Amino acid sequence: MKKYLLSAAIAATASLVSLPAAAGPSPKLETVKARGNLKCTGHNGSFLGFAEVDDKGQWKGLDIEICHALAAAIFGKSEGHLEILPIDWAQRWPALQSGDIDVVIKVSGWSQSRDTDLNLSFTLPYFVGTFSVMAHKETGAKSLKDLEGGVVCAQAGSSNERMLASAIKKFKVEAQVITFGKTEELRAAYYDGRCDAILEWTPSLGIWRSEGPNPQDQIFLSDMLSMEAESIVVTEADPKWLDIQNWMISSLLFAEEQGITKANVDEFKANPNSPEVEKFLGVTPGYGTRLGLSDDWAYNMIKEVGNYAEIYDRTLGKDSPYKVERGKNALYRDGGVLYPLSID
Repeated sequence: MKKYLLSAAIAATASLVSLPAAAGPSPKLETVKARGNLKCTGHNGSFLGFAEVDDKGQWKGLDIEICHALAAAIFGKSEGHLEILPIDWAQRWPALQSGDIDVVIKVSGWSQSRDTDLNLSFTLPYFVGTFSVMAHKETGAKSLKDLEGGVVCAQAGSSNERMLASAIKKFKVEAQVITFGKTEELRAAYYDGRCDAILEWTPSLGIWRSEGPNPQDQIFLSDMLSMEAESIVVTEADPKWLDIQNWMISSLLFAEEQGITKANVDEFKANPNSPEVEKFLGVTPGYGTRLGLSDDWAYNMIKEVGNYAEIYDRTLGKDSPYKVERGKNALYRDGGVLYPLSID
């Protein structure tokens, strides 16, 4: 599976590189700069660990931090230059296509229908997760096959809904499917007993179980239904805007690989330890020019949000309430599938 993900990501990157370069700067980047802020999609409720609102009304989470990273890359800092717009799963594509938002950073999977029918462009993965089914222990279910006559719930307007329908058909299970537009509604329905089981992204289910009542009474069924790589999504109309997203993700991973953190980025800039780091931090020119950004855009981004590991640790990992292991979301050198692109 790891080899498949790496091969797919490499093939996707190669296909992007082989396309003729668009002339001039990114039109979307110019629009964002002229407006003075980036409009980034948030969730229409709490998606724990990825996008949630704290008790002070501030957004936080992995997706939100990546929005901050992008705004800092463009403007030098995100404060005063980032607007998080709550949008439900089904409305993220129309909002992107209409220009109401500039970019979708909302744990979105790359599928053929989205790619071809909706004319969307997807970046390199910034997160990889499997999908599972969690059920109440009292159902006695061990597999989806054991939910005959039961009620299984999923998120409306997402790939989860299609995945559940496909799994039920595959396993020939006669079960009722109920969908909910908001994550809170879905979670509440499960814990209120309206659902015998729930299909969701495995990282989210793990958080829900740990945060919910009676974790010991919630079990994961044996079926791992799918693995999905999550990407940032933009429209196909602006390939240079896609380039910026890809290099933003790559730069967060490169900083982690090189040991460059929010705390030590100034030291690295003052004394770069390689030509690649010199270019990456804007000591020597070139890293921003091709993208329409300042050459120190990656420095500004790391100075604000840190590297990928720092973002992960404080939103999902060891420094968060959720303690989700990196797993496949570690760097390739550490047994994961994520890796930075080459700086030249």
